[in-house]
Amino acid sequence: MSSARPLEGLTVLELGQLLAGPFCGFMLAGFGARVIKVEPPGTGDAIRSWRVLDDDGTSLWWRSLARDKYSVTADLRQEAGQEIVRDLVRSGVDVVIENFRPGRMEAWGLGPQALQAIDPRVVMVRISGYGQDGPYASRPGFANIAEAFAGFRHLTAEPGRPPVRGGVSLGDTNAGLHAAYATLAAIYERDVGGSGKGQVIDVALYESMFNMMESLLPEYDRKGVVRQPTGGALPGIVPSNTYACSDGRIVIGANSERLFTSLMRLINRDDLAQDTELATNDGRSARAGELDDAIEAWTSQRTCSDALEGLRDAEVPSGPINTIADIAADPHVQAREMMPELPLPSGDMLKVPAVVPKLSRTPAGSRWLGPQLGQHNAEVYGERLGYSPQKLEALKASNTI
Repeated sequence: MSSARPLEGLTVLELGQLLAGPFCGFMLAGFGARVIKVEPPGTGDAIRSWRVLDDDGTSLWWRSLARDKYSVTADLRQEAGQEIVRDLVRSGVDVVIENFRPGRMEAWGLGPQALQAIDPRVVMVRISGYGQDGPYASRPGFANIAEAFAGFRHLTAEPGRPPVRGGVSLGDTNAGLHAAYATLAAIYERDVGGSGKGQVIDVALYESMFNMMESLLPEYDRKGVVRQPTGGALPGIVPSNTYACSDGRIVIGANSERLFTSLMRLINRDDLAQDTELATNDGRSARAGELDDAIEAWTSQRTCSDALEGLRDAEVPSGPINTIADIAADPHVQAREMMPELPLPSGDMLKVPAVVPKLSRTPAGSRWLGPQLGQHNAEVYGERLGYSPQKLEALKASNTI
């Protein structure tokens, strides 16, 4: 196994804050890209102070999300801060990531035309709520708005009850994944395809979520079907639901003829296993309520662990509904090395989720946790850009960095 990571040699300039743009940068950094994160002086990225804070007042989320990034500071509202970004582009960066509201970068003189005039090889990744054009482009957009607009939130509810969110900012991280994927496609076209030219990647949060909505559109377009919320079940794929046990709930998916038959025999319902109407998914979908009741009649008489043991023996896909405490203690998660430890500034170790997917020869990995604000100013501005100590002091005195 090589110690190199697959994106080593790729340099990324990350200008956005919060989650979608930084998650794209996180993925690229995890696979070896050199990600230079530009933050506002004084405050830094807002996620530095979000959710659970460590003893030094720094967000533990930040420590995980900003892994392997180089933190520099620059006030992009000042001309001197904008010039720092131009100098960084002149120094030879491959990718610029930004997730400001459309038009903000142009107002700062940092739009695609300006940056690609400096270096036509630059790939510019732009992430926003609704995209860079269209009648809604100027509207502010966050993950929860995008999830609702794209149709996802409409489905995350029990029938007749209000929608709920998933507990994480799925719209942001999903957009970040789309952005990272598109970035690699653009780099491949530029370098392997041979054009030698960068391009603009326009990522909309709502479109990234809409892209995950499976058959919603073709079902509506062809048959006029408007899918409705169904709680823990997956409509049209039966049986696939959550089921109550005596001490909690579990998830079961047995949506093929073989799996369905195995499950029915396990729960002592040979009558249903042999019912010809239930031999196809269409037939099972028409009787979904009956099947769910039959399954839950069996699970409710058992603990989660006993039910899952029986399901595993029958080779029926099933699993627990884990909390993070369950995940951290799980032997499979541990065996897969999904919780690497990295040192905090205090010297204590912090477990973070591993960067995935896993590559056999050049795997991803993390070398350090999210850095202190401006920790790499001297290294990046002094060594990469050649700024003198006097210039750095002047920029600091003017609150540019």
